Amino acid sequence: MPTYQYECSHCHHQFEILQSMNENRLKKCPECGKITLQRLIGTGSGIIFKGSGFYETDYKQKGSDKAASKELGPKKSPSPGGHGCSPNCGCTA
Repeated sequence: MPTYQYECSHCHHQFEILQSMNENRLKKCPECGKITLQRLIGTGSGIIFKGSGFYETDYKQKGSDKAASKELGPKKSPSPGGHGCSPNCGCTA
């Protein structure tokens, strides 16, 4: 949910509030009670990741490497040039 910043055009009270994008804008100032709130256009905030981190192994299941290698099939041997290029590539690798 995004954080929106509001300012009252009557008393100039400013505050931020966490609201769903589907919620209606606030209209009544919590300080003076007037219906003069304006939603300000802000820069927004960045994504915050909390915790120790996200790693490839966090969600890996045991035996998933074996299953993946079976799906890929047997490894192909290198081309006649022995370095992965076609036999008539002309490189000296």
